[in-house]
Amino acid sequence: MKKFFRVVLVIILVLVAAVAGIATYVKTALPDVGKATDIKIEPTPQRIERGKYLANNVVLCTDCHSQHDETVYGAPDIERTFCAGGQQFGKDKGFPGTVYSRNITPYALSNWTDGEIFRAITTGVSKNGNALFPLMPYHNYGQMDQEDIYSIIAYLRTLPAIKNDVPPTTLDFPLNFIVNTIPSKAALTVRPDTNNSVAYGKYLVAAAACAECHSRVDKGAIIPGTELGGGRDFPYPNGTVTTAVNITADNETGIGKWTRDMFIQRFKQFSPAAYTLQKITPADFNTTMPWLMYSGMTEKDLGAIYDYLRTVQPINYKVERFKKKV
Repeated sequence: MKKFFRVVLVIILVLVAAVAGIATYVKTALPDVGKATDIKIEPTPQRIERGKYLANNVVLCTDCHSQHDETVYGAPDIERTFCAGGQQFGKDKGFPGTVYSRNITPYALSNWTDGEIFRAITTGVSKNGNALFPLMPYHNYGQMDQEDIYSIIAYLRTLPAIKNDVPPTTLDFPLNFIVNTIPSKAALTVRPDTNNSVAYGKYLVAAAACAECHSRVDKGAIIPGTELGGGRDFPYPNGTVTTAVNITADNETGIGKWTRDMFIQRFKQFSPAAYTLQKITPADFNTTMPWLMYSGMTEKDLGAIYDYLRTVQPINYKVERFKKKV
């Protein structure tokens, strides 16, 4: 019997040592995406203008990295916080810890090289080599065209420096270890010809990370086969909002009966020229869809997105938009 207990003890010690070794490796050796490249991006007017368009209206860097007025429908950015970070995503919104968007104005990025910013955007690794929580869909950005990423960086360099020291992100166990395994090397692509509407629309849908919201998820990961079919829930104080509707071309539950013009106008109705900001009460549901920023996309780009969505396999899935707490 003593021999049996000695064997069990040895097995337990070996397992503990193995787990400790794996944990140490994950915490200290990962993420491993390589060093930041040594690049210096020339801030041409064309790059800055393209970067401004992408950051404000397509990939929405400026939306996530600003704080929002959630008393207004659409939760517009608070101007004085523009790109200065500090927006909190906590357990009340379904996050495994407390995540803060980072300050991406020159106040925080002045000591970052262009290569370090490029690595962060496309692989999810910070200046000091730490893994970034994938609230920023860096896997999507890592599949964009290199020139588009250069343009975004050139634009970020032009922003006013706003002093705002953001608290560190804290993640619950075991995600504080798992997060180190998530970053991966970029797999850049070439931006399709904008006249190839379907291919360019596919590029824009990926860059905007539409599937991240418009799909069902399990433990933060998209459930295969539900892409763009809607169904992701977003908790609010008074209930749950499923603003991630079905955007496949299903005739019954998706946008199969929408015309191209209907799709474009759905966005354009939130443009500054057409939309008046509306206050909401604590009893009202807001939207997680950043309509106010997406409304700035060109009609050609919105049309390309529509054309691509028409080619996606339709999914018959009806979304229950609002679920009030009882």
